[in-house]
Amino acid sequence: MQGFLPISKQDMEQLGIRQLDFVYVIADAYVDHPSFGHAIISRVLQAHGYSVGIISQPDWRDEKSVTILGEPKLGFLVSGGNMDSMVNHYYVSRKKRPTDAYTPGGKTGKRPDHATVVYGNLIRKTYKKTPIIIGGIEASLRRLAHYDYWSDSLKRSILLDSQADLISYGMGEKSIVEIADALAAGLSVEHLSYIPGTVYKTRDLSGVFEPIILPSYQSMLCDKAEYAKSFQIQYTNTDPVTGRCLVEEYDHGIYVVQNPPASPLSMQEMDDVYDLPYMRTYHPSYEKDGGVPAIHEVKFSLTSNRGCFGACSFCALTFHQGRTIQVRSHESILREAKEMTKDPDFKGYIHDVGGPTADFRHPSCDKQLKYGVCKDRQCLYPEPCKNLHVDHSDYLSLLRELRALPGVKKVFVRSGIRFDYLMADKDETFLQELVKYHISGQLRVAPEHICDSVLALMGKPKNTVYERFLKKYNSYNERFHLKQYAVPYLMSSHPGSTLKDAVALAEYLRDLGYMPEQVQDFYPTPSTISTVMYYTGLDPRTMKKVFVCRNPHEKAMQRALIQYRDPKNYELVKEALFKASREDLIGFGEKCLIKPCQLAKQKKMAKGAKKGSKR
Repeated sequence: MQGFLPISKQDMEQLGIRQLDFVYVIADAYVDHPSFGHAIISRVLQAHGYSVGIISQPDWRDEKSVTILGEPKLGFLVSGGNMDSMVNHYYVSRKKRPTDAYTPGGKTGKRPDHATVVYGNLIRKTYKKTPIIIGGIEASLRRLAHYDYWSDSLKRSILLDSQADLISYGMGEKSIVEIADALAAGLSVEHLSYIPGTVYKTRDLSGVFEPIILPSYQSMLCDKAEYAKSFQIQYTNTDPVTGRCLVEEYDHGIYVVQNPPASPLSMQEMDDVYDLPYMRTYHPSYEKDGGVPAIHEVKFSLTSNRGCFGACSFCALTFHQGRTIQVRSHESILREAKEMTKDPDFKGYIHDVGGPTADFRHPSCDKQLKYGVCKDRQCLYPEPCKNLHVDHSDYLSLLRELRALPGVKKVFVRSGIRFDYLMADKDETFLQELVKYHISGQLRVAPEHICDSVLALMGKPKNTVYERFLKKYNSYNERFHLKQYAVPYLMSSHPGSTLKDAVALAEYLRDLGYMPEQVQDFYPTPSTISTVMYYTGLDPRTMKKVFVCRNPHEKAMQRALIQYRDPKNYELVKEALFKASREDLIGFGEKCLIKPCQLAKQKKMAKGAKKGSKR
């Protein structure tokens, strides 16, 4: 069925629908594009014969806002959006963001904080018995007790706080269809305790098969180390082959039970999902507001894979999508690209071909398909596993096919490239063609830091690996007479990073002759290893103590050191250098980061006087 899903009673009447099977309440604008989770889930349900209506960004201060489509036959679906609503709203400084790319016109204030919880409670006020199933990134990463940075507290499972019946966690195509089929068959939502990729609540554990009992919520409140232990158990049970049922106890005899993850999609299943009849743009009702800004990043980009075996400590992908790589076929991607070229706005440039990590196009090793991913080791950290299957040929072939399409001038790769995986490949053909054909002036890579002690906590390779990559990357640019640069993503204040480490990073940038325009201050988002470190002061993998920079002023100093050339950062950099006992970096020598204060003031005064004389 082509056309947008109904957003009003009038739309339902035109489609001949008296009562919808599902009403999907979302915190984003309605964008019918496969880069948006609500579009995928609703189209998958539609393909299985279920009708779905969309209530986008309802007014959470008005109980009637969630009733505009009536009561659904089977249940309400609720999602906090493509981003966690708190990350969407706030910088790491906890200051409000001025825009919202997922709202018409980029306006803010259209969604509440903790949107999934607020919408769930809003629905429950009117519909006491109607099933509520929550999903999306916000629900997925808060499915069990979790640290909430914005309130600086350990929160309960979002299942309890939202008054929902089920969580569909991870990539929910399989679990949502099983849920729909069970409800349509007449099963009550209380009996849906068997579906992989779901979380439910119960007072009776007799039907739970060989569960792992996690520390109780109360024990974790009393002892942060208990939360670190719990998270490590959760983290090692994110694989569908080896994952076990996890049980978390709450007061009053309530248990929250997480079933093992749903199995990953096969190539055919991935193709089927992306071949559904998406409109590939935002709902026309938003045109008067200027559209939805987020579409511009994805409209001419292609998703080729899911999952990531990189397992960086600060990333939630392992917890959400898992470590098993899932891919679309070349044929499916090429079909989408050909359709893209027919769009009147297409100028010949495919902006990206990738996913969480662009150059992952197959499982990391053959063993994991039968036995699951390793629980006690990573694929790339601290060094590539001896069983790692390093091969870029399939991705390279795909890129060649795409750039050969009529109407395509250039195919860019803007998703993250794992430079350590790239360096592990003895065949340098992909790196050569990446440099020659697929970079738009700058290649974004993510070394994150240069101190090996910090990199180890980040789950990143040693700095020597990045230096080898830079040398190789620059040599190919010279060979092809191209002026293209590697732009490193750097992070300040990650657990383990001290002021001395931040100074060392500043010195590295000085020697490199580069000052980044943007710096990412570590953001403790739900359900990452790094966030556990931040909250507990412990590395959950080893239970060893970790230094954590929590003081906002010290965090500002670490961030300022990375941009030490910016005059606005002068006082912070000077203070940081004194605190780190590195006064040797204040002076006139080539190795100094800043000049003495008096000279800086004189230059500033002279500059002001010069401006005044021009007036």
